[in-house]
Amino acid sequence: MSEKTGTFVVTHAEDESAVVRDVDTAQVHTLASNPGLEIHDVLEATVAPEPPLDVAWEVIDVEDRRSIDLVDSDLEPTQREKELAADSEVGDLVQEERAGTGEIHVFHVPEGEVEPAAQDVLTDEETIARAARLEAVRVEVRRSADDGVLSVRYLPD
Repeated sequence: MSEKTGTFVVTHAEDESAVVRDVDTAQVHTLASNPGLEIHDVLEATVAPEPPLDVAWEVIDVEDRRSIDLVDSDLEPTQREKELAADSEVGDLVQEERAGTGEIHVFHVPEGEVEPAAQDVLTDEETIARAARLEAVRVEVRRSADDGVLSVRYLPD
């Protein structure tokens, strides 16, 4: 095995070790030590297998490090987000780029399923990986049970 450069999200962190996941390939790398990483940290880094067994990995260079703030907002989706959901079928996902960077994902959710859907998004490790790919540092989840709308906002700040 050889070194690998990419964007990684920290999925597990303990004092002695950590686990990082490549956001593009979903390949998981167990680190032999933890260089101060916390869950939801995002690294633009190079990792390499640690000799002699090449089973565990080590971080050999970090170009950038940031954390992603996951926010369970008490705000309702915007009027635009509600309109996007109203124009879609139940169960559909509508993606819209934000001005500048980031994206907004809007789901038209079946009645009574908005809160469980919001919790699924908040606990799904892929939410953080997607934020890393979109260069977001904040993910804001909004919902309206009355309208059956769930919005996930991937924000640059």
